[in-house]
Amino acid sequence: QSEVEAFIARVTGKAEAFRTDMTAGGRATLDQAYGDQERQRYDLFLPKERPTALAVFVHGGYWRAFDKSFWSHLAAGPLARNAAVAIPSYTLCPEVRISDITREIATCVGKLAADFDLPIRLAGHSAGGHLVTRLLSGASGALDRGLADRFAKAVSISGVHDLRPLMKTSMNDDLRLDLEEARAESPLLLEPIDGVDVICWAGADETTAFRLQSHQLAEVWGGLGVRTEAVEAAGKNHFTVVEDLADPESALVETLMS
Repeated sequence: QSEVEAFIARVTGKAEAFRTDMTAGGRATLDQAYGDQERQRYDLFLPKERPTALAVFVHGGYWRAFDKSFWSHLAAGPLARNAAVAIPSYTLCPEVRISDITREIATCVGKLAADFDLPIRLAGHSAGGHLVTRLLSGASGALDRGLADRFAKAVSISGVHDLRPLMKTSMNDDLRLDLEEARAESPLLLEPIDGVDVICWAGADETTAFRLQSHQLAEVWGGLGVRTEAVEAAGKNHFTVVEDLADPESALVETLMS
């Protein structure tokens, strides 16, 4: 059984049970639209008290796989820290290009920001780590200054920040990246907005490429004046590293919410 298959088997039931419990408790609002397309939907989970922050988790899957339903239980950590938690889906490649997905996420976060006058904390895993850091580098001009000031912190978990190497992989049959788009959509090659903390988080047991991309973004954006840190979580691989979001006491949740 591959790591991916093991991950799917492990989380599918957890996510479904979490949604059921939260819905029964009147704390879940599912399948909210942020656009006209089928996958432009998000699930929203509310804490027991009035929320003091909005956390947005953007899932991964190399821009080609998964949707919000696999990750619901990861809201548990930020919820326990009194955050409202939104988990969006987005249209996948090859139906759209990566640049289209960055616009979708910007649109979704813009809608959520209008609905919640709260500090925003972003987390994304793998391709989702790319999408949240792309948002912080002015994705498609969708961030006006007022919204940019709302971002308190972002944690890119095993994020992909330089897309150029993907052009040489078989997955580019779906991604259809050319050099122009790869450069334009790579946070590593872009300037971040001011005033946000960006934590680049990876598992110590991940491939060199993922760990390197985390360290590179922290180094480059740190040099551009953003408060950054690169963290390697001991004993975690590309899939287990993100599951700590479900644990309110984990270092990952502490980092996102502090």
